[in-house]
Amino acid sequence: MSYSAEVSSNPNIWATTTDLTTLRQKLLDLFCRLAYQEGDFVLSSGQQSSYYINGKQVTLDPQGALAMARLLLPMLPQNTQAVAGLTLGADPIVSAVSVVSVYENRLIPALIIRKEAKGHGTMAYIEGPSLPQGAKVVVLEDVVTTGQSALKAVERLQAAGYTVDRVISLIDRLQGGGELYESAGLQFEALFTIEDLQKHYREIN
Repeated sequence: MSYSAEVSSNPNIWATTTDLTTLRQKLLDLFCRLAYQEGDFVLSSGQQSSYYINGKQVTLDPQGALAMARLLLPMLPQNTQAVAGLTLGADPIVSAVSVVSVYENRLIPALIIRKEAKGHGTMAYIEGPSLPQGAKVVVLEDVVTTGQSALKAVERLQAAGYTVDRVISLIDRLQGGGELYESAGLQFEALFTIEDLQKHYREIN
């Protein structure tokens, strides 16, 4: 099926609807149609899996990016001073949330955490606006499996002097990530679990 046939025939609803429950259902549908695949896969964690979620198929989609940002913004505590995530999966998420925050009159900048320190110039791990010491930052992730990627972002931010106590993911595969964050003293939320995706995938297929 072509990309145009996969997505909504009424793109305006993604921007105009005020019903976040409807928007959440549309985003779930987009994940099931564009990102979820079944087969034999090896994940970045090294684990074998019978399914794969290519989150960037949705986070880099214009409708998907707008929907996820509109849904994530209300989940951010009011004192949030920035959103951040480990490159590459989190890049489009933090960028979209930052842009949409302007329309919500919240002005939340985005930070991108490098996997390795920059090899020149500032030699920094963190790209983005400079924030005051102790600034409250929420880490965003596309898909959480073991939780190691977002935890690495948390540790880099804390080492830079920022306050991080929360991780929010688009999808939780329910394979230990939530427990890892809890053991590290972090609050964790996800828009969807793998059970949500698989249930809806069966319904539409």
